[in-house]
Amino acid sequence: MANGLALADVAAPVIMAPLLLKIERVHKRFVSAGGEVEALRDVSLEVARSEFVCLIGASGCGKSTLLRLIGGFEAPSEGRILLNGAPVRSPGPERGMVFQDYGLFPWLSVRRNIEFGPAARGLPRDQVRTIGERFISMIGLTRFADAFPHQLSGGMKQRVAIARVLANDAALILMDEPFGALDAMTRERLQLELLQLWKATGLTVLFVTHAIEEAILLADRVVVMSAGPGRISQVVPLRLPRPRDVASPAFNALRRELTTLLNASHSNL
Repeated sequence: MANGLALADVAAPVIMAPLLLKIERVHKRFVSAGGEVEALRDVSLEVARSEFVCLIGASGCGKSTLLRLIGGFEAPSEGRILLNGAPVRSPGPERGMVFQDYGLFPWLSVRRNIEFGPAARGLPRDQVRTIGERFISMIGLTRFADAFPHQLSGGMKQRVAIARVLANDAALILMDEPFGALDAMTRERLQLELLQLWKATGLTVLFVTHAIEEAILLADRVVVMSAGPGRISQVVPLRLPRPRDVASPAFNALRRELTTLLNASHSNL
């Protein structure tokens, strides 16, 4: 390795907090006109409370399918998914999803989008307002609280989408390439803001990305997935101190190692 660094130098087991999510021997098959398609095979993973885990892998390796299963939008063909020890059988407010396309209600203001979950849970109006104000301030959009989604930039929309999940008191946030459609500068800014929110709230994050650099910048652990069918080929714990310097030798050593692992996982298809 260049600079004398290898994966072992920058990756080590982390001390795990109490377990939040457990995925046990999960398989997922779909039936299509062309026959049965196996999307996931024998996927097992444990995620601790307040942990930040990134999933990386090429298109078609089942990353988004796995998020939908955890979110309760689909059921595994085999195996089970447990949240706080209870089986996941349907969507629930304790699991929030953030997508690349924001998913905001276009007819509601920033404030009303963020307040939607607490209001739907029947909380008192003054409590709903307090929650809304807290997260509007947290994402730095106080001046835009009464603006509508079409009046916001892409980065602002994604901030609102994240705040809406946080306001709903989610324990686990599932993020499917949330910054993929943004320009490079906005993406970098939101990566740092997401880390600040994660530290401030103690949220648990499962984050899908195609970008190895993004995964190293954000994650406590990186899960490398391979396709044909989708499965976990490697789980890499990271111990790089935060904030992380993308130009540092340790960061670049990890980037080379993860690139090698990712290429190897797809060369065996």
